[in-house]
Amino acid sequence: MERLQKVIAHSGVASRRKAEQLIIEGKVKVNGKVVKELGTKVSHSDRVEVTGIQIERENKVYYLLYKPRGVISAVTDDKNRQVVTDFFPEIEERIYPVGRLDYETSGILLLTNDGDFANSLMHPSNEIEKTYVARLKGIPPKFKIRELEKGIKLEDGMTAPAKVKVLSIDKKQGKSIVEISIHEGRNRQVRRMFEALGYPVQKLKRERYAFLSLHGLNAGEGRELTPHEVKQLRTLAETGSIH
Repeated sequence: MERLQKVIAHSGVASRRKAEQLIIEGKVKVNGKVVKELGTKVSHSDRVEVTGIQIERENKVYYLLYKPRGVISAVTDDKNRQVVTDFFPEIEERIYPVGRLDYETSGILLLTNDGDFANSLMHPSNEIEKTYVARLKGIPPKFKIRELEKGIKLEDGMTAPAKVKVLSIDKKQGKSIVEISIHEGRNRQVRRMFEALGYPVQKLKRERYAFLSLHGLNAGEGRELTPHEVKQLRTLAETGSIH
């Protein structure tokens, strides 16, 4: 069951605020009866009419994209740059990204038209783990890695403890590759964490989102999540673990 104004907004007929106004004005019917109560909830089988026209209800859809570098995590861009929804031209539903990856970062990004699902995954209290692989300029010593593991101070506050693993070191070129897992979602957080320690990120990729990986996908390719994966993500967001 969903709130009537939310169902109207999701159908694209009007914004949620405008939908509330239409309900109050008596311009909305549910199963042929005028409804003026804003708290009214409707199911998928209920017939909703706005100013005499029945609304079309979108099915909920869930996708995983291997976002390439140089793509905006949005549905539109005022500079006419490529956006993540460009990779799903055949999708009729109005999907949008769950959170974001910055322009130069590649890797896993989820897209959906299910607002509750997206909000539950992004809510800080739900601590969904995201794993990144970063190529760094410089080779951080063990005590610097331990700082990341404990949490470091950024301009917007302390970071939560992270899981960190040095994957490879190139002493000749003065570079290293480090894996880091965090459950926060601050803007450009991983880049800022390494920069705060003095090791700028040269390349960054999100390899895993919770239990999901990029297995079988090339950059720019996507796939629909299975119903079981969607259920697992919901459970993870609600309880912090998969049963």
